[in-house]
Amino acid sequence: MRVFVTGASGWIGSAVTEELLAHGHQVLGLARSTESAARIEAAGAAVLRGSLDDLDSLAAGAAETDGVVHLGFKHDFSDMATAWRTEHAAVQRMLDVLEGTGKPILIASGMPAPEGGLLTEQDVLPFHGPESMRGGGENLALSYAGRGVRPVAMRFSPTVHGHRDHGFVAFLTDLARKHGVAGYIGDGSTVWSAVHRDDAAVLVRLALEQAPAGSRVHAIAETTLSTRDIAAAIGESLGLPTKSLAPEEVEPYFGWIAGFYGINVAGTNEHTRELLGWTPVGPTLFEDIAAGAYTNSTYAQSQ
Repeated sequence: MRVFVTGASGWIGSAVTEELLAHGHQVLGLARSTESAARIEAAGAAVLRGSLDDLDSLAAGAAETDGVVHLGFKHDFSDMATAWRTEHAAVQRMLDVLEGTGKPILIASGMPAPEGGLLTEQDVLPFHGPESMRGGGENLALSYAGRGVRPVAMRFSPTVHGHRDHGFVAFLTDLARKHGVAGYIGDGSTVWSAVHRDDAAVLVRLALEQAPAGSRVHAIAETTLSTRDIAAAIGESLGLPTKSLAPEEVEPYFGWIAGFYGINVAGTNEHTRELLGWTPVGPTLFEDIAAGAYTNSTYAQSQ
């Protein structure tokens, strides 16, 4: 299969590209910069120059290949409304091209947990339209399941971890280093899910090859890691104490991530494992932290 991958040079996308190539697929990776193009070519994939704002490049990539893995996203936390509108337009353009072809399209999505519980693969997200979270891309794509497209929602854990990770755990590690203490909110009982980057890449390949139209797939290896335990692991790796933060300390310590880190972002994985025969084998988040995956890292926005 020749696969169009957006975000192909990113943290997850580069692992997915390697996984697809290793299993006999060809990859056409979207690249908006010379540096991204060089990374994609170095992995052994072909390059399509363009961006998420360039809808014609997205249409060309979808038309020229046998399926789409859409992992790219504009991670501009200062202007998420624009990022969401861009995402909606990008997904819509590729769906317009794919309608009636029977081709698969995998859409990267998050996993906001329902109040008081874990998100299951059967749960429907409440996001619709370009003004909603991630532009309502998941529901938009799944609505094409009866229109000659094989859409699959790929819901990724809030932390897709590993060495060189520059995501949320790297950011939390930087905060601990900055403040001299690894903080958590209140009693630290809120939970996150986690998955190793390599396991996530395997799951993407399996979903591309096998998942039925309309599937919701959870890239989750560890379902419920408490934020208190995450902070403790970070603190131990840096030789710093761990501290529960009072309400008035939360915003000064965490900044923009405060609201996100203070809620459950976790889900189940039983249906995903059964549907695709997926068994995570990579290191756990705490094993990666203990092995120094984040000790010398600094947070940087991906893409």
